[in-house]
Amino acid sequence: MSDIEQNTNIIDAMGQPCPMPLLLLKRALKKSPAQHFLLKSSDPHSQIDITRYCEIHHLTCVLKQINEHEFHYFIES
Repeated sequence: MSDIEQNTNIIDAMGQPCPMPLLLLKRALKKSPAQHFLLKSSDPHSQIDITRYCEIHHLTCVLKQINEHEFHYFIES
């Protein structure tokens, strides 16, 4: 396991509608010293919220759509 994988904070927002994925991300960014985050969401509306939030706060965000109902956001602060 690489250092990045070991230091990645996983945020599971599966099954939770917006704005919960964004709120969970904000909470994790405040509480965790990690610089790498993996946010898992099932809400398609999270694409707009998460990517826009990251853009505004100058966070690197890469979206990977796993399937029709699962989205993974790789976020680096």
